[in-house]
Amino acid sequence: MSSTLFDFVIVGGGTAGLVVASRLSENSAHRVLVLEAGSDHSDDPRVKTPAFYATLFQSDADWGFKSEPQPQLNGRSIGLHQGRALGGSSAINAQVFVPPGKHAIDAWEESGNPGWNWQGLESYYARSHTLAGATQTTDGHSPLEQNFHSPIQLSLSGDPVHAIQEAWKGTFQAEGHYVSSDPWLDQPTGAFSSLATVDASTKERSYSTTAYYHPIKNRNNLQVLTDAVVERIIFETEGSATRATGVQYRYDDKIQTVTAAKEVIVAAGALQSPKLLELSGVGNSEILSRNGIQVVKELPGVGENLQDHVVCPIGIQAVDELETMDPLARQEPDAIAHAMQQYATEQKGMLASSGMTTYAYVPITAELSQDTTEALKKLLHQNQPKVGHAHGSLAADLHGFVTKTLTDSTKPSGVFLSVLSQAGPTPVPGTWLTLVAYLPHPLSLGSVHIKSKQPLESPAIDPKYLSHPVDIEILAHQMRYLGHFAASSPFSKLLKQPLHYMDPAAEFADIDDAKEYLRSNAISMWHYAGSCAMLPEEKGGVVDTRLKVHGINNLRIVDSSVVPIITTGNLQSTVYAIAEKAADLIKADYGEV
Repeated sequence: MSSTLFDFVIVGGGTAGLVVASRLSENSAHRVLVLEAGSDHSDDPRVKTPAFYATLFQSDADWGFKSEPQPQLNGRSIGLHQGRALGGSSAINAQVFVPPGKHAIDAWEESGNPGWNWQGLESYYARSHTLAGATQTTDGHSPLEQNFHSPIQLSLSGDPVHAIQEAWKGTFQAEGHYVSSDPWLDQPTGAFSSLATVDASTKERSYSTTAYYHPIKNRNNLQVLTDAVVERIIFETEGSATRATGVQYRYDDKIQTVTAAKEVIVAAGALQSPKLLELSGVGNSEILSRNGIQVVKELPGVGENLQDHVVCPIGIQAVDELETMDPLARQEPDAIAHAMQQYATEQKGMLASSGMTTYAYVPITAELSQDTTEALKKLLHQNQPKVGHAHGSLAADLHGFVTKTLTDSTKPSGVFLSVLSQAGPTPVPGTWLTLVAYLPHPLSLGSVHIKSKQPLESPAIDPKYLSHPVDIEILAHQMRYLGHFAASSPFSKLLKQPLHYMDPAAEFADIDDAKEYLRSNAISMWHYAGSCAMLPEEKGGVVDTRLKVHGINNLRIVDSSVVPIITTGNLQSTVYAIAEKAADLIKADYGEV
């Protein structure tokens, strides 16, 4: 299908973009074009093999962004990975597929988005995925009722009988934190086994390219163009009405344009969707004017409210007999050869998993003394957002949500996971486990904006990690809890005694030690959200509840940038759910649902 006119032009063939393309092209009357800046890497063994995901970082499948220097992280610029490939970040992520936390989804509606709550989104989470074994988890329950074609194939991550599974759950249970074998059903606080976007039959990555695009790629009404970089959205103004009519893109080193008869749908991700809007004249007029761009629509929220999960690991030496992925981390030839043969012939072994097999959602304040809890409440009160805050009233909503979460013993305010391998920059001998903590709901709000009007220049990304004083307090207490957890039975039985940390600085004497460790070691978990937030325009929003850009006709955004408050867990499952719902919203607007 060769044309310069389509009904829907989708900018970005990533996690969300291919979902929307698949669903819209179900109607043969719709002519759908997807423009993806990256290439198709679906035959790349680094993409297909679960354990090789990290080898894609800084490759041609990764945009390889860097943050602005972060003052609270000792001035470090943090590596920010985003998939530059058909399938987007679903092609290079660690395949973790965990529930979002119902309370976080409900907070979206409370911020001014009617219909965007857990009840309204639950069925769309179910629509995106199928769990191997008749959609059953370890105890035979279905994660969610499923009566729709659900493309993404899930399986339990790693070996379900590995010693870490029972040790992890048993320790959290002993600590008084509920343990669930099916977190999708009751979404508790406590420990659970992680699901992964890995096909149980092939043990290969299941992602938007293989699950949503490949089965329908021969549809006559769908065209997917890779290595096509969209440079700007084309607008037309009549009177007071402005509408998107198409896009300009670069392909084969030539500038081309395409017309969208119905809509332009931006699905470029939380780091690139605001960039494209600004390049096209939509955003804060001061930023646009500074870069020589004519203002099409004044929308100050574009590029603001950026949220991300800041994560920090500690490595602890394990008993020699524990099976880990350390030989792969050290690139031992014999171990790699054995693992590759086992994976090729039996579809199992070290290469069949990312090594992230266990998770826990914990009300971290339940682990703190009364005095510490009171001090946190005081700190929260002292740092309430001021009127006229740069991020609009979302900061106030977020502050209220986090305050409520931190003071509710049934809501998770800390997240922990394990990795069956060392995670240091330089491989070392021995057998290691890595324990990881991350902050599920940061109060720190960052930004992403253009540096110039040159389409190929990377944006200025400033997540402002740990800039809110409450964030570093909570995360520091989480880091200290990791040490307590490692010393607790039965998990301690997996570790050499006395405990030996890969970095001696991880043996914290007090909370200040933990903060200093964070400043030197915390990084991004690559869960970017919020930079084109779904909120009323007067609250700093960029899109409305139908994901339409405020004040512009025929333009929507469908990706993690619309998330107003970041979810508890990894964003992958939520992006699929948003895209599934978006497809229904679009169909309904054209009388199809």
